[in-house]
Amino acid sequence: MIRIAPSILSADFGRLADETRAIVAAGADYVHVDVMDGCFVPNLTIGPPVVAALRKSTKAPLDVHLMMVDPDRYLDAFVAAGADILTVHAEACTHLHRTISAITKLGALPCVALNPATPLTVLDYVLEDLAMVLVMSVNPGFGGQSFIPAAVPKIAALRSEIQRRSLATEIEVDGGINPDNAGDVARAGATVLVAGNAIFGAEGGYAAAIAELRTRAESLTV
Repeated sequence: MIRIAPSILSADFGRLADETRAIVAAGADYVHVDVMDGCFVPNLTIGPPVVAALRKSTKAPLDVHLMMVDPDRYLDAFVAAGADILTVHAEACTHLHRTISAITKLGALPCVALNPATPLTVLDYVLEDLAMVLVMSVNPGFGGQSFIPAAVPKIAALRSEIQRRSLATEIEVDGGINPDNAGDVARAGATVLVAGNAIFGAEGGYAAAIAELRTRAESLTV
């Protein structure tokens, strides 16, 4: 089953609550929240107060992606604000296993994100502890970037390892996802697709955009 997680980074920030309700009504499975600190990535977005406001606007799972250095300082705040899934970058964690354990103890689902140049071997000793792995198909920091094709074999290799270990770990992919590549990443093994411009910039409306992504992905899923 393919899940669609619209990224509110591409939404109208002046109407985030309304935008969140609209994408959920249109069929979104998760609400993807990009948190950027201006240090780990060259952009600055939102913090726990905005996540708390979004929590009041929907019961849909909030998929909170922390693109920040030393994320351990803010795990409590984001879970308290309402994050259901909490993603940290392997590149930003000094003690990755400790961070994952902390997220689990706080009651959120732990996810680790890997930048395009980060190898899957980083996950060798923590994969069993993860609910989801986020494979970045762009370099993090900005919306609207072009998909990096090298993400496809990376997703396939990760899916193979997950199956070899008989795990139920989800694979999320984020960056440049659109109807033209949704099938490729799903066929490789992705189960959660993050999309920003492909949904919020779609001419036919959110429901049609979400449905097209899901249909394209599921039509090529093995």
